[in-house]
Amino acid sequence: MELEDTCTSMPQLRRGGLELCVLAILANRATYGFDLIRRLSEVDGVVATEGAVYPLLARLRRQGRVETRWRESQSGPPRRYYRLSDSGALSLRVLKAEWQAFRDAVDATLAMPERQVGR
Repeated sequence: MELEDTCTSMPQLRRGGLELCVLAILANRATYGFDLIRRLSEVDGVVATEGAVYPLLARLRRQGRVETRWRESQSGPPRRYYRLSDSGALSLRVLKAEWQAFRDAVDATLAMPERQVGR
């Protein structure tokens, strides 16, 4: 089996984690899109491109999980700032708990002796 065959699900894992990361950052303060992408990109292992983040923000806005407001910028055109709505804060709490349970299950499975995995 080739290495690339074993890693086909990595983009799916990253997409699921990206939503959680975006909600977590927005829980701290209102942020505009490019700053959000920059902050995500500073985290080792997080792949955050404009092509992934802006559609995610649009979906979260349609779902009512983030609210937006335009603000003037000192260095260019006005910027759209995103912040969590009450629904988004609830989503963050639920997703965080689900992620932690999933992470713990994966860690427990990886810690099993090889002969026990798959039983």
